[in-house]
Amino acid sequence: MLNTLVVKALGCQPYKGVWSQMRAFTDQRTHNTADELWLLEHPPVYTLGQAGKEAHILDAGDIEVVHSDRGGQVTYHGPGQLVGYLLVDIKRRQIGVKQLVSQIEQALVGLLQSLDIDAVADPAAHGVYVSGRKIAALGLRVRKNCTYHGFSLNVDMDLEPFTRINPCGFAGLEVTDIVSEVGNFKVQSIQDRVVGHVQDVFGYTAPLHPKKNIAVS
Repeated sequence: MLNTLVVKALGCQPYKGVWSQMRAFTDQRTHNTADELWLLEHPPVYTLGQAGKEAHILDAGDIEVVHSDRGGQVTYHGPGQLVGYLLVDIKRRQIGVKQLVSQIEQALVGLLQSLDIDAVADPAAHGVYVSGRKIAALGLRVRKNCTYHGFSLNVDMDLEPFTRINPCGFAGLEVTDIVSEVGNFKVQSIQDRVVGHVQDVFGYTAPLHPKKNIAVS
């Protein structure tokens, strides 16, 4: 069970409720708790990392801004974006945060390349890029030797809200999504692919496939 990844597909959920549930899960888990991957979408929201600078939000308009406890600067979450929250006991897996970040990027690059998207990771500015345009962002928090938060992958989005921030703290950084690169895909059609690539990269032996089995408010 300890090398099994429990996958939970949550649909569209408010950011603050899921954040609260992630912290509660992390505080309550034990050495025998299986790692989990939560897959979901959020209603429109800007989130600032723990050391995030509000100056990177140029014009929030009517979009909510949440000060989070993850790493990184500012990003946008909205419909059409697949968010993956990785709740991993890194001490048990004997990996550090840098290796965890690298493995997440490797899984996302592998997924995108399987869709014929020429994606790469950038160790100098973590995330995944297509010809210099950001398609996936990462932000993590470590607590009790366990991680929460994770990654966001742009699938089929309205990208305009990204123009109202400096994405991840980089002025003028362009953002793209899967649909802009290769045509018609939906979040639901990407979910299972993400699970497979995370399983392969992290070495989980038998992921429990997505099911809606958690209530978030």
